[in-house]
Amino acid sequence: MSQMCGIGPFVTIPLMVAAFGGPQAIIGFIGGAVLALADGLVWAELGAALPGAGGSYVYLRESFQYRTGKLMPFLFVWTAMLFIPLIMSTGVVGFVQYLGYLWPDMTKGQGDLVGVAFCALVVLLLWRRVENIAKLTTVMWGVMITSVVVVILACFTHFSPARAFSWPAHAVELTHGQFWIGFAAGLTIGIYDYLGYNTAAYLGGEIKQPGRVLPRAIVLSIVGIMGIYLLLQIGVLGAMDWREMLDPDSIASKSVASAVLERTWGEGAADVVTVLILITAFASVLAGLLGGSRVPYDAARDGVFFRSFGKLHPKHRFPVLGLVSMGIVTAAGFLLSRHIGTTAAHPPLSILINLLTTVMVIVQALAQIVAVSVLRRRQPNLARPYRMWLYPAPSVVAAVGWLVIYGYADRNAPGFHPIEWSLAWVAAGCAAFVLWARKEGTWPFGPREIREEFLTDQERVAA
Repeated sequence: MSQMCGIGPFVTIPLMVAAFGGPQAIIGFIGGAVLALADGLVWAELGAALPGAGGSYVYLRESFQYRTGKLMPFLFVWTAMLFIPLIMSTGVVGFVQYLGYLWPDMTKGQGDLVGVAFCALVVLLLWRRVENIAKLTTVMWGVMITSVVVVILACFTHFSPARAFSWPAHAVELTHGQFWIGFAAGLTIGIYDYLGYNTAAYLGGEIKQPGRVLPRAIVLSIVGIMGIYLLLQIGVLGAMDWREMLDPDSIASKSVASAVLERTWGEGAADVVTVLILITAFASVLAGLLGGSRVPYDAARDGVFFRSFGKLHPKHRFPVLGLVSMGIVTAAGFLLSRHIGTTAAHPPLSILINLLTTVMVIVQALAQIVAVSVLRRRQPNLARPYRMWLYPAPSVVAAVGWLVIYGYADRNAPGFHPIEWSLAWVAAGCAAFVLWARKEGTWPFGPREIREEFLTDQERVAA
């Protein structure tokens, strides 16, 4: 929940309003929740049955090994090395954005230095055992809940139903193409706000009773965050005129929560809550890099990625290269978003969100949906502590949602071609795999290695 909430809703409410052109932006958060829940059930079944460190890497390795060897898990790690830190870089963008409320004279160069220092501090704090980090993230989770609750309370003390629920004429015109373009943009922003429900699955190898814990963690976090987001979105729309959020020079477009607190409870309260939001952003990035840094480690340990990523710190036992490389990419993504030429209609944060979602759709989201069905057919005797409700309906809903996001990506980020960039990154990953496979002597330059690791372990325990 720390990563899911983080800075996301505090910086994306204006983006969501801009996408829909009014307070009907609430549709985007509801759509994102539906997609997150459907996709979360995919994660829940796979995570409970295959609780290994690395999440999707393990699921794709087990399901696609029968036809394409180690290609799919390699490609997942290749893309994860980009999209996971890009998600974290949006948190750094939001941190600097809200810091601007407390430091209005901050220059662009100073903001760049703050963001890079932020990334370095996160890596430094993660340079320790996971047990100590768990205590730290629990404290930050409490700060996150406090900041969100305070903003919601402030909104509803000055709430106007007329502002929140007076939708423009033809706001929901399903036969109009512009509505669906806005919906696709809103769905992209919405699912970005919910991303993080899968972080626990990356730590599957470090969790006690994963068959029980992972499904509950995923489903309950999505439902809990959905309630928080709806209250926050409705509250903000009822506390201020949505048109203010469309002005790129207004405080509301950059630090909407601070603007609401200043208007309702005064500048002092706004300053305090802004500090809490900054801590929340920090907690989100910390949790994300904690889970994400484990992805290349497990792959390298199993001989499915570059071996250097499989080394642990000799004392604290965490994956060193995965953490350092993702920290560097996070900083690079932040700096890129600060210096790309965008318009008021398509700000840097919006472009960054579209880029990272398209990168993750092909190899993670869609391939993982296929993996559920493949494993049910290939490994029917695999113990499944949790089975997806109403299978295969959630898989279908998730697939449709991800395809909508992918299909509209270029329209939502004109001039940046997210689809082309995502295909180019996957193509580069395929080329890297060929070179790596030739060196390792594995498929397609050697026999496929079928290793039903979890099924074998269960049979061994039963024996």
